[in-house]
Amino acid sequence: MLPQTGYKLWLDYRKVKNSELLQEYRNQIQSVYIQPDTKTLEIAQKELSVGLAGLLGDKPTFLERQNIKNAIIVAKIKDLNKEYQALFESSKIEENGFQISHVKENIIVTSNDDIGVLYGVFHLLKHLQMNLPLKKLPIFDAPKIDLRILNHWDNLDRSVERGYAGNSIWKWHKLPGYIDQRYIDYARANASVGINGTVLTNVNANALILTPMYIKKVAALANVFRPYGIRVYLTARFSAPIEIGNLKTADPLNPEVRNWWKAKIDRIYKEIPDFGGFLVKANSEGQPGPQNYGRSHADGANMLADALAPHKGIVMWRAFVYSEHDATDRAKQAYNEFVPLDGKFKENVLLQVKNGAIDFQPREPFHPMFGAMPKTPLMMEFQITQEYLGFSTHLVYLPKLYEEVLQADTYQHGKGSLVAKVIDGTLDHKKISGMAGVANIGSDVNWTGHPFGQANWYGFGRLSWNPYLSAKTIANEWLRMTYSTNDEFVTPMIKMLLISRAAVVNYMTPLGLHHLMDTGHHYGPGPWVSNLSRPEWNPVYYHKADSLGIGFDRTPTGSNATAQYAKPVADTFNNLETCPEEYLLWFHHLPWDYKLKNGNILWNGLALKYQEGVGQVREMQSLWEQIKPYLSAEQYQEVAMLLSIQLKEAKWWRDACMSYFQTFSKKPFPKGMETPKHSLKYYKSLKFPYAPGIRPSWH
Repeated sequence: MLPQTGYKLWLDYRKVKNSELLQEYRNQIQSVYIQPDTKTLEIAQKELSVGLAGLLGDKPTFLERQNIKNAIIVAKIKDLNKEYQALFESSKIEENGFQISHVKENIIVTSNDDIGVLYGVFHLLKHLQMNLPLKKLPIFDAPKIDLRILNHWDNLDRSVERGYAGNSIWKWHKLPGYIDQRYIDYARANASVGINGTVLTNVNANALILTPMYIKKVAALANVFRPYGIRVYLTARFSAPIEIGNLKTADPLNPEVRNWWKAKIDRIYKEIPDFGGFLVKANSEGQPGPQNYGRSHADGANMLADALAPHKGIVMWRAFVYSEHDATDRAKQAYNEFVPLDGKFKENVLLQVKNGAIDFQPREPFHPMFGAMPKTPLMMEFQITQEYLGFSTHLVYLPKLYEEVLQADTYQHGKGSLVAKVIDGTLDHKKISGMAGVANIGSDVNWTGHPFGQANWYGFGRLSWNPYLSAKTIANEWLRMTYSTNDEFVTPMIKMLLISRAAVVNYMTPLGLHHLMDTGHHYGPGPWVSNLSRPEWNPVYYHKADSLGIGFDRTPTGSNATAQYAKPVADTFNNLETCPEEYLLWFHHLPWDYKLKNGNILWNGLALKYQEGVGQVREMQSLWEQIKPYLSAEQYQEVAMLLSIQLKEAKWWRDACMSYFQTFSKKPFPKGMETPKHSLKYYKSLKFPYAPGIRPSWH
């Protein structure tokens, strides 16, 4: 691959430029001991060979003995020499955890298991990539979350729903006989950040993936991923017994249906002994499910869980449900359906809950389910692909969004009941924990379309490993590994990444507005859309702009959605004095003349927030120009062009939304907001029938 394509992601092991540090590394790392007696340790050896050759400029020497000096010794604790073994307590290193230490002039990377050793090797190489001194050892680390999983919304025809980086990387027509190098590189990248599972297929599932022909193809991918510690999962279409099993029903309590699933799952495990299990979207957006037969979500999930349990497989049952027949508030529906079922799911079922109660908006308050189901493992679902955030055109650093949600306090057991503690299972002592991310990966040469989209994949992996990391820490790591370790580059770039999420919120959905996107493709603004078949698909349902004001009243005077939160949280959101202004219009319908905390009336404040978002994109452009000397011409130009598009589209969002809202407020645009260049009629006329990432059924 050419050097500047971005294909190598954060694993481009550039030679250390600091001569003193390079000499320190070379003095300490003169050779490597590792015995590659498993495929995983073979991978660890290869990674050390490639990584050290790149970073130090010389290929390492691999030795056959441990009693050496100035070397890296890599082995499981039980395989270390006795003199080394005595220095490590295996009981202190958790499953897949690792320790990196200085011992007798050597660096030892060790774990209780092969995958932990591989994770340790990646971490040591990251330490060198970031140009950190070796005196910063020892390092102990272990994952805080059990299941760290990418959800691919990939279809069997290689289209990707909400995918903005090309086609699916899974070449089903060539599998199982042809193993693309990209599958190996994908596994390597995921292992480097501790991701240990991948759901290969779209949640809007196709039952054909469960047929014998496709299971053999899935098995070929599983064989590639296994040495990297990655299990494969599939999406299960609930009506599969009818569609591919010739049954007349998919009722989860029907014995024939239960037997069909048991036989199907047994067959899968014959082909894939470590198959992870199923992700299920049921009774949501037209997908079939147990409610078709008068059964509950627990009935459906438990049927699959029973069949998977003998194989130690799991069910990830999505809580993203809402009905056109509920006229109250879409934000309340998942809570209303699932919270009464708390404690009724089998122990190998996790409920996979989106970070907010609507749908991956630029900003949402945390989902109220996260503080309301102490007897059920809840698995976070973040979206890495930018469905509502400008696709792969806009630079939006999403770990800032993830951090905001994970650090939110549910008050489930009083102050300090963070969402992160719900997700890692520590709040209620769960046996299993998980975090999922809807992948932004495609066939584009740089994997994610936008070069900085890679930071969101990387950041998701790091937070699924440790949900208490800060977005700033992750940005620092990714920038130093991917671009440059020079502080004059890193400092302004961290600033740029951290403001990018605030920018997109401001120029798309400020002050708690949400779901203003155009219909179907979700590209660009469409706050005027009101003609869709289901009320809750229309933006007018959410902003409720009228001559009196704007916003969705979710307090007791409105839908009372705030009652789904613990009382301290509900009280905060209900009270205009304490409701954070970033959620103001999410929870309140307010007059255009309502006075904000800074003294502006709501109309002026809204306009200036949109303008602030535009200004923040300009600031991002300025910061990118500032660090131009540290980039190749190709690297600079690619992002510069994308930022120009982002600025143009930020203005489009501001002008279209404010022109539309002005038809209700009847107020002039305030001083400080640039005047729209076009009429509202022009903005309404814009159509994008071939925007990428649309669901196939919507084409």
